[in-house]
Amino acid sequence: MQLTRSMSRALIAGAAATLLFTGAGGAVAAPAAPAPAAPAAARAHSPYDRLRPLAALSAERLATGDLVAAAKWGTGSPIDDPAREQQVLDAVAEQARQLGADPAATVRIFRDQIEANKIVQRGLHRRWEADPAEAPAERPDLDEVRKEINRINTELVRAIAASAPARSAPSCRPLLTVAGARVRHARHLDPLHTVALARSLASVCGAAG
Repeated sequence: MQLTRSMSRALIAGAAATLLFTGAGGAVAAPAAPAPAAPAAARAHSPYDRLRPLAALSAERLATGDLVAAAKWGTGSPIDDPAREQQVLDAVAEQARQLGADPAATVRIFRDQIEANKIVQRGLHRRWEADPAEAPAERPDLDEVRKEINRINTELVRAIAASAPARSAPSCRPLLTVAGARVRHARHLDPLHTVALARSLASVCGAAG
Protein backbone atom coordinates (compact mmCIF):
# COMPACT_ATOMS: atom_id res chain seq x y z
CA MET A 1 0.00 0.00 0.00
CA GLN A 2 1.51 3.34 -1.06
CA LEU A 3 0.99 6.14 1.45
CA THR A 4 0.86 9.71 0.17
CA ARG A 5 2.71 12.36 2.14
CA SER A 6 -0.56 13.86 3.39
CA MET A 7 -1.85 10.43 4.39
CA SER A 8 1.37 9.70 6.27
CA ARG A 9 1.08 13.02 8.13
CA ALA A 10 -2.53 12.26 8.99
CA LEU A 11 -1.68 8.80 10.27
CA ILE A 12 1.18 10.11 12.38
CA ALA A 13 -1.07 12.81 13.83
CA GLY A 14 -3.71 10.18 14.51
CA ALA A 15 -1.12 7.99 16.17
CA ALA A 16 -0.04 10.78 18.50
CA ALA A 17 -3.63 11.50 19.43
CA THR A 18 -4.43 7.83 19.91
CA LEU A 19 -1.56 7.40 22.36
CA LEU A 20 -3.39 9.77 24.69
CA PHE A 21 -6.38 7.44 24.97
CA THR A 22 -4.43 5.05 27.20
CA GLY A 23 -5.30 7.13 30.23
CA ALA A 24 -8.89 7.85 29.28
CA GLY A 25 -11.94 6.07 30.54
CA GLY A 26 -14.81 5.08 28.29
CA ALA A 27 -14.76 4.19 24.67
CA VAL A 28 -13.32 6.48 22.04
CA ALA A 29 -14.12 6.55 18.37
CA ALA A 30 -11.70 4.58 16.25
CA PRO A 31 -9.56 6.56 13.79
CA ALA A 32 -10.48 6.62 10.15
CA ALA A 33 -9.38 3.70 7.98
CA PRO A 34 -5.77 4.04 6.85
CA ALA A 35 -6.59 3.72 3.15
CA PRO A 36 -9.52 3.89 0.76
CA ALA A 37 -11.51 0.72 0.24
CA ALA A 38 -9.81 -1.84 -1.94
CA PRO A 39 -10.64 -5.33 -3.16
CA ALA A 40 -10.37 -7.96 -0.41
CA ALA A 41 -7.47 -9.72 -2.15
CA ALA A 42 -5.48 -6.50 -2.26
CA ARG A 43 -6.31 -5.57 1.33
CA ALA A 44 -5.17 -8.96 2.58
CA HIS A 45 -1.62 -8.06 1.58
CA SER A 46 -1.65 -4.43 2.72
CA PRO A 47 0.59 -3.40 5.64
CA TYR A 48 -2.42 -2.46 7.76
CA ASP A 49 -4.09 -5.83 7.26
CA ARG A 50 -0.83 -7.59 8.10
CA LEU A 51 -0.51 -5.62 11.34
CA ARG A 52 -4.11 -5.71 12.54
CA PRO A 53 -4.02 -9.42 13.52
CA LEU A 54 -1.11 -8.63 15.83
CA ALA A 55 -3.23 -6.09 17.69
CA ALA A 56 -6.31 -8.33 17.73
CA LEU A 57 -4.44 -11.41 18.97
CA SER A 58 -2.58 -9.34 21.55
CA ALA A 59 -5.90 -8.14 22.96
CA GLU A 60 -7.20 -11.71 22.94
CA ARG A 61 -4.10 -12.83 24.81
CA LEU A 62 -4.52 -10.03 27.33
CA ALA A 63 -8.01 -11.30 28.12
CA THR A 64 -6.39 -14.44 29.48
CA GLY A 65 -4.60 -12.24 32.01
CA ASP A 66 -7.92 -11.83 33.80
CA LEU A 67 -8.22 -15.60 34.11
CA VAL A 68 -4.62 -16.05 35.24
CA ALA A 69 -5.12 -13.32 37.84
CA ALA A 70 -8.25 -15.05 39.10
CA ALA A 71 -6.51 -18.43 39.19
CA LYS A 72 -3.66 -17.03 41.28
CA TRP A 73 -5.81 -14.81 43.51
CA GLY A 74 -5.61 -15.81 47.15
CA THR A 75 -3.18 -18.67 46.51
CA GLY A 76 0.06 -16.85 47.23
CA SER A 77 1.32 -17.77 43.75
CA PRO A 78 3.58 -15.01 42.40
CA ILE A 79 2.63 -13.16 39.25
CA ASP A 80 6.18 -13.48 37.96
CA ASP A 81 6.86 -17.05 36.83
CA PRO A 82 10.31 -17.13 35.18
CA ALA A 83 10.20 -20.86 34.44
CA ARG A 84 6.85 -20.65 32.67
CA GLU A 85 7.93 -17.49 30.83
CA GLN A 86 11.06 -19.20 29.51
CA GLN A 87 9.00 -22.16 28.35
CA VAL A 88 6.80 -19.79 26.36
CA LEU A 89 9.79 -17.98 24.83
CA ASP A 90 11.51 -21.24 23.89
CA ALA A 91 8.32 -22.58 22.32
CA VAL A 92 7.60 -19.51 20.20
CA ALA A 93 11.23 -19.29 19.07
CA GLU A 94 11.03 -22.87 17.82
CA GLN A 95 7.70 -22.21 16.10
CA ALA A 96 9.24 -19.16 14.40
CA ARG A 97 12.16 -21.25 13.14
CA GLN A 98 9.77 -23.82 11.71
CA LEU A 99 7.94 -21.04 9.85
CA GLY A 100 11.17 -19.55 8.53
CA ALA A 101 10.66 -16.40 10.64
CA ASP A 102 13.18 -14.63 12.84
CA PRO A 103 13.21 -16.25 16.31
CA ALA A 104 14.89 -13.21 17.89
CA ALA A 105 12.20 -10.83 16.66
CA THR A 106 9.49 -13.24 17.77
CA VAL A 107 10.99 -13.55 21.25
CA ARG A 108 11.28 -9.76 21.53
CA ILE A 109 7.60 -9.33 20.77
CA PHE A 110 6.61 -12.12 23.14
CA ARG A 111 8.60 -10.63 26.00
CA ASP A 112 6.33 -7.62 25.65
CA GLN A 113 3.29 -9.90 25.51
CA ILE A 114 4.31 -11.50 28.79
CA GLU A 115 4.97 -8.16 30.49
CA ALA A 116 1.62 -6.85 29.28
CA ASN A 117 -0.17 -9.87 30.71
CA LYS A 118 1.52 -9.22 34.05
CA ILE A 119 0.34 -5.59 33.95
CA VAL A 120 -3.22 -6.91 33.79
CA GLN A 121 -2.64 -9.40 36.60
CA ARG A 122 -1.05 -6.83 38.91
CA GLY A 123 -3.71 -4.26 38.14
CA LEU A 124 -6.53 -6.68 38.89
CA HIS A 125 -4.93 -7.87 42.12
CA ARG A 126 -4.57 -4.28 43.27
CA ARG A 127 -8.20 -3.66 42.38
CA TRP A 128 -9.38 -6.72 44.28
CA GLU A 129 -7.25 -5.90 47.30
CA ALA A 130 -8.79 -2.43 47.41
CA ASP A 131 -12.32 -3.78 46.96
CA PRO A 132 -12.66 -7.46 47.91
CA ALA A 133 -16.27 -7.41 46.70
CA GLU A 134 -14.92 -7.27 43.14
CA ALA A 135 -12.67 -10.30 43.62
CA PRO A 136 -13.61 -13.43 41.64
CA ALA A 137 -15.81 -15.93 43.43
CA GLU A 138 -14.41 -18.88 41.48
CA ARG A 139 -10.86 -19.87 40.58
CA PRO A 140 -10.25 -20.95 36.97
CA ASP A 141 -8.12 -24.00 36.23
CA LEU A 142 -4.71 -22.51 35.42
CA ASP A 143 -3.73 -25.49 33.27
CA GLU A 144 -6.80 -24.97 31.09
CA VAL A 145 -6.09 -21.25 30.84
CA ARG A 146 -2.56 -21.99 29.71
CA LYS A 147 -3.87 -24.27 26.96
CA GLU A 148 -5.80 -21.27 25.63
CA ILE A 149 -2.73 -19.07 25.94
CA ASN A 150 -0.71 -21.63 23.97
CA ARG A 151 -3.34 -21.63 21.22
CA ILE A 152 -3.22 -17.86 20.95
CA ASN A 153 0.58 -17.93 21.05
CA THR A 154 0.65 -20.20 18.01
CA GLU A 155 -1.64 -17.87 16.06
CA LEU A 156 0.40 -14.87 17.13
CA VAL A 157 3.66 -16.47 15.95
CA ARG A 158 2.04 -17.03 12.55
CA ALA A 159 0.87 -13.42 12.44
CA ILE A 160 4.37 -12.22 13.32
CA ALA A 161 5.86 -14.36 10.57
CA ALA A 162 3.33 -13.07 8.03
CA SER A 163 3.90 -9.41 8.89
CA ALA A 164 7.67 -9.05 8.56
CA PRO A 165 7.66 -6.50 5.69
CA ALA A 166 4.91 -4.44 7.36
CA ARG A 167 6.76 -4.45 10.69
CA SER A 168 9.92 -3.07 9.12
CA ALA A 169 8.15 -0.43 6.99
CA PRO A 170 8.23 3.29 7.95
CA SER A 171 4.43 3.25 8.14
CA CYS A 172 4.39 0.51 10.80
CA ARG A 173 4.05 2.64 13.92
CA PRO A 174 1.11 4.83 12.78
CA LEU A 175 -0.68 1.89 11.16
CA LEU A 176 -0.19 -0.28 14.24
CA THR A 177 -1.52 2.50 16.44
CA VAL A 178 -4.62 2.77 14.27
CA ALA A 179 -5.07 -1.00 14.47
CA GLY A 180 -4.65 -0.93 18.24
CA ALA A 181 -7.19 1.86 18.61
CA ARG A 182 -9.72 -0.01 16.50
CA VAL A 183 -9.24 -3.19 18.52
CA ARG A 184 -9.53 -1.23 21.77
CA HIS A 185 -12.78 0.32 20.59
CA ALA A 186 -14.20 -2.99 19.35
CA ARG A 187 -13.39 -4.81 22.57
CA HIS A 188 -14.34 -1.90 24.86
CA LEU A 189 -11.06 -2.14 26.73
CA ASP A 190 -10.84 -0.34 30.06
CA PRO A 191 -7.80 1.83 30.93
CA LEU A 192 -5.90 -1.08 32.50
CA HIS A 193 -6.22 -3.31 29.44
CA THR A 194 -5.59 -0.37 27.11
CA VAL A 195 -2.26 0.37 28.77
CA ALA A 196 -1.42 -3.33 28.64
CA LEU A 197 -2.30 -3.51 24.95
CA ALA A 198 0.10 -0.67 24.17
CA ARG A 199 2.80 -2.48 26.15
CA SER A 200 2.18 -5.73 24.29
CA LEU A 201 2.83 -4.04 20.93
CA ALA A 202 5.90 -2.04 21.95
CA SER A 203 8.44 -4.05 19.94
CA VAL A 204 6.36 -4.94 16.90
CA CYS A 205 7.61 -2.18 14.62
CA GLY A 206 11.19 -2.54 13.51
CA ALA A 207 11.21 -6.20 14.57
CA ALA A 208 11.82 -7.49 11.08
CA GLY A 209 12.29 -11.15 10.38
